[in-house]
Amino acid sequence: MKGNKKLIGTLNALLADELTAVNQYMVHSEMNADWGYEKLHKHFEKRAIDEMKHAEKLIGRILFLEGLPVVSNLKKITIGADVTKQLANDQAAEVEAIVAYNQAIKLAGEVADFATREILESILKDEDAHIDKIEELQEQISQMGAAIFLTTQVG
Repeated sequence: MKGNKKLIGTLNALLADELTAVNQYMVHSEMNADWGYEKLHKHFEKRAIDEMKHAEKLIGRILFLEGLPVVSNLKKITIGADVTKQLANDQAAEVEAIVAYNQAIKLAGEVADFATREILESILKDEDAHIDKIEELQEQISQMGAAIFLTTQVG
């Protein structure tokens, strides 16, 4: 099915966001593994896998719309030097993703591609859950202090 060119371009921009997020979360995951924070390692690793699944959905939809997925574009990856900075960087990226998905959903509706809109809405729900979890961890750090919080993340 021949898709709307503007929508395919938007899907490729979202794909770049997702591929960037995969890389950022994987680095954060491995940093936490290196520091011995096994729970945070698993948290970031799961998030990277979630973002990879989003990328897979976007690639599939772009192909269905007879577009060419662009997997060579990445945005700036922002690695945090400590857990607090990692979470802040990830929160900023998730906020941008939510804005981008909302705009893409609007565009999909405008071009009457409701199947694409439905796919984007399901990804948006995941992104909402991601930011909720990030904010939960940030609140725990705020209430406990970073040192005590980190003791809860070992093993």
